[in-house]
Amino acid sequence: MEQLDERKTKILKAIIRTYMETGEPVGSRTISKYTDLNVSSATIRNEMSDLTEMGYIVQPHTSAGRIPSDKGYRLYVDELMKEKEAEIAEIRDLMIEKTDQMDKVLKKVAKVLASNTNYAAMVSVPQYSGSRIKFIQLSRVNPDQLVAVVVSDHNVVRNQIIQLEEEMDDQTILKLNLLLNTNLNGLPIQDINLGMIARLKEQAGMHSAVVATVLDAVAGMIQVDEEDMEIYTSGATNIFKYPELADTAKASELISTFEEKKELADLVKEHMAGTDETGISVYIGDEMPIRTMKDCSVVTATYELGQGMHGTIGIIGPKRMDYENVVDSLKALKDQLDQLVGNKS
Repeated sequence: MEQLDERKTKILKAIIRTYMETGEPVGSRTISKYTDLNVSSATIRNEMSDLTEMGYIVQPHTSAGRIPSDKGYRLYVDELMKEKEAEIAEIRDLMIEKTDQMDKVLKKVAKVLASNTNYAAMVSVPQYSGSRIKFIQLSRVNPDQLVAVVVSDHNVVRNQIIQLEEEMDDQTILKLNLLLNTNLNGLPIQDINLGMIARLKEQAGMHSAVVATVLDAVAGMIQVDEEDMEIYTSGATNIFKYPELADTAKASELISTFEEKKELADLVKEHMAGTDETGISVYIGDEMPIRTMKDCSVVTATYELGQGMHGTIGIIGPKRMDYENVVDSLKALKDQLDQLVGNKS
């Protein structure tokens, strides 16, 4: 660990692991029982004093016991992430194809994680990135309405009803279909810019409003909207097992967060925007973007299905969560999912 010598590192790890097990402040006598330290209680007290001054542990009461600070957890987690990086990378192979079983698989994933860790778990339905337009079809619904069907190369379909100010004949509908497909077929959705939109609307003439509505539907295929994002959760009541989270007001707020899911969607968006190459993010205490989770830690991981599909898995627990077990559970998830979707490697 950076800034700490080997002995301080071992003592900090021992304090964190002991506190995660007991939830009680840790004293030097308890730490001296760790067989690989081989130092006296007096030496440990001096080292703990240094760790306190450095901000890695804090003394919550006048007793000699210490608990990890957010800074201490952060250092512990950063090293753990380095150690586990190779194992974590396997999460990218979680689920391959079998999208018709997706809902069932993701619900099972959340349940398995909550059960294996004794914390709360969340899994977002995968979103698409890098999509290209496969085709666009304008069809008549009735004299006053058209329906625009937009299909991406991932066979994601979005339908959009278009209200007409006046009836449109079949030849005009055909011309608009040709205009849209000639210019947009095979084009990455992200490459549709304001200049292209203006040019298409100009070519559509008096029917520019129809083209604008179709392009809105195209843009909607890559927008991650909090209200539309599907997130499966499990194990929310596990929160009550931890005294620091079981306070009636705190627990009620956390449960509401899990039920309403809007803030969870915000967390998913933040993770996807800031994730590193391993696809793992760890939020501790005040690092959490969700106000109701300031007393929690959250570990989030990216899973990928190939062809631009990716989603987020998250485990939520107390700051003294067993980070190593959480990471191992994420690794084991690949095997669980292989069995669920029948994709034996």
